[in-house]
Amino acid sequence: MHPTEVIEFIVVGVVIAVIILISFILKGNRRKFGLVFATVVLLAYSVFFIARPNWIDAQIEKKVEMLEPYLEQQYPNDEWIITTVPHKEDGYKHLNPYYIGVVFEDEPEVTYHYWVEKNNIYQVSFSTKKENLDELKFKDSE
Repeated sequence: MHPTEVIEFIVVGVVIAVIILISFILKGNRRKFGLVFATVVLLAYSVFFIARPNWIDAQIEKKVEMLEPYLEQQYPNDEWIITTVPHKEDGYKHLNPYYIGVVFEDEPEVTYHYWVEKNNIYQVSFSTKKENLDELKFKDSE
């Protein structure tokens, strides 16, 4: 489990515990309301925690669909492979899943990372083991 998830669980647990403690101090209908509210908060967080990875996958899929026509327009005669972060797997949770990697067939040792927004697509970085960075064929000029 990633430390961020542990912190999220702790925060939600403390919030629910505080709601329950306060509801035990109250009497009558307010106590019932407090316990129901704690249950609703717990259920809402559970749904959020379960649905978030699927939501991220849907967003990444949309961004990849926006990136493909951009790459076809920018590099019409080249071939590439698009990679994304497997954010559901252990060991990748610290990476931003919204950065999309592109490896061109002509430069298999370089991965270009793109950031996709509604109206703009940016090449934000690249990673390589090449010594001479001036030889990068697909690096966007700044």
